[in-house]
Parts: sequence; C-alpha cells; structure tokens
Amino acid sequence: MRKAVSAVLLAITLAVAACGGSPEPAAAKTKVSYLTSFSTFGRDAYAYVAQEKGFFEQAGLDVTITPGTGSVDVLKLVAGGRADFGIADFTATAITIAKEKLPVTTVAAIHQRSLAAIVALEGSGISKPADLVGKKIGDQPGSTNQVMFPVYAKAAGIDPAKVQFVPSAPPALPQLLAAGQVDGIGQFVVGKPLIEAAAKGRKAVVLPYGDLVPDLYGNALVTSKEIAANKADLVPKFRDALLKGLEYAIEHPDELGRILKKHQPAQDAGVASAEAGLMASYVKPSGFSGPTGELTQPRVEKIISTLVDAGAIPAGSVRPDDLASFGLAPK
Repeated sequence: MRKAVSAVLLAITLAVAACGGSPEPAAAKTKVSYLTSFSTFGRDAYAYVAQEKGFFEQAGLDVTITPGTGSVDVLKLVAGGRADFGIADFTATAITIAKEKLPVTTVAAIHQRSLAAIVALEGSGISKPADLVGKKIGDQPGSTNQVMFPVYAKAAGIDPAKVQFVPSAPPALPQLLAAGQVDGIGQFVVGKPLIEAAAKGRKAVVLPYGDLVPDLYGNALVTSKEIAANKADLVPKFRDALLKGLEYAIEHPDELGRILKKHQPAQDAGVASAEAGLMASYVKPSGFSGPTGELTQPRVEKIISTLVDAGAIPAGSVRPDDLASFGLAPK
C-alpha cells in the first residue's frame, strides 16, 4: 500500500514539474478609484461598459466607480488623493487650475468638442444666443456650463452680466425647465433626450457652446500630478481600458443602456442609449483622424489663448504643461 501511495505521489510530482513547477497564485489586481463627471447618466456610462466587458480586469485593474458631482468637485477630490482618476470638463479644469493651482493633470480628451450648452424649450423665447439676455438660467453653482458661460457670451457678443444664473440642484433642472420656473438650464448637448422626456413631448432648443467656440475640448480624464509622476505605468493601463469602453459604448449605444440599467437601476436605459448616440460625434467628430482621447499641445495652447482673450483666466496664469501630461496622452 505504501508503495502504491508513493507511486501516486511521484506521478503527481512529475506532472507538476512537467507543467513548470508549483502553480503560481493569480496576480493581485491594482485597486483604482474613479469618479464620473456627474452622476450616472448615459454620457458617463462608458466606465460601466469598460467594467462590464472586462476591459479593466484585462488590464489587471480592480476599479471602483463613484458618481461625481461636477468638474470642480472632481478636480478637488483627485487633487486631494481621494480618487485616483476622474472626469472633468477641460475648460473648467483650465480655469480652476489657473485660479487655484490644483495639482491635477489631464491625460486624455474624452470629447474632441465641448458638450456644454444652454438648453431651453420651444416657445420659451430662446432660439439664439442673443435671446439669453434678460433670461433666467437654472444651473448648479460652479458647474461647467456656468464657469464657461463668459467665454461663450463673449463669442456670442452678449454681456454675461445680463444673464441671470439661478442656483438649482442638478436633479431638479429638467423639471424646473418643464414647469417654466426658469427660461433655460445649463446642460450638456447629449442631455437633450433627458430634457424632452421630462418635458413630455415638447422639443428642446439647444445652444451648444462649441458652435461658437469650436476649439474647446469637452470632458477630459484627469489624475493627480503625483500619480502621473510616480505611477506612470498605471496611467496608460487605466486610460486605455477606459477609452476601450468609450469606443465600445458609442458603437453599441443600445447595449450601453442595458449595462447602465444593470449597474444603476434608477437610470432609464432608452435615454442613456440616446445620449451615447448623440455623444459619438463629439468623441470622433467628422474629419477627425487622431486616436480616441487625443490631447495635443497646439490645441491646448489655442484653448489657453481663447480663455485669456475672453477674460476667463489672466495672461500667463497657466502653460500647456500645467494642464496636460502630453507624454501620457494617447498616441
């Protein structure tokens, strides 16, 4: 019996040796914390797509997705080390860094054109930028749309001081607009399906900032300067997995809606899918031939010049390298 047991043990030992020795434990995944730009709407759902399709896992990452509460808050949380990565509007990032010198940097542009807009409803008396004078616009204080409005107003030839922004909680904005309590709201272009759903059939009038200021990027992927400097290997792993989710999302908007509904049951899958469909032309505009997420120094230089000309930031307050880590951007 002892001989038989010994023979079995010998056979097992030889088999393990033939397979290359003792089995190695699975490599531990790197934990990463991530903030969406704002809440969990369809425009931010590509992160859940990257998670659901296994893109983060394939990169060796264990990602926790937390809903963000707007660009400025995201920037401050990332700067303070309370999140590794986040999404913030590029223009809002430039203005915030110029004023507060936060130790954050951008490493990819999610949108090659700005999504920021003022949205009204047909019959409200707003159909063009000049109509905004004397009107009340609901928006969250410090929001991307409000921070960027002076730049848009200058391009439109109107005085931003003659447009009243009414502090409003973001979840209430569609209902405030539908009820006529405000004339318009700060919103992203892709929010049109959400607004029209709340307005029960009334058509939305969208005034995109990008129509008058076409050089502006939209949202960007941000991280702390500490991570960019000391964990440079982590940045491309996360960046590429997230952008893979973004590409899949805009190519499969219907699936995005189902995935978001699975992870965030309160969201409307149909509205999320519609948002993703509208977002595609901002991720890859007509004629754009660069990589998804492209972020270039000449474009950033032009954006800084635009913001200085509009009086949004002082001349000399920021340089391109203060805003972006071009060596970590997609090539």
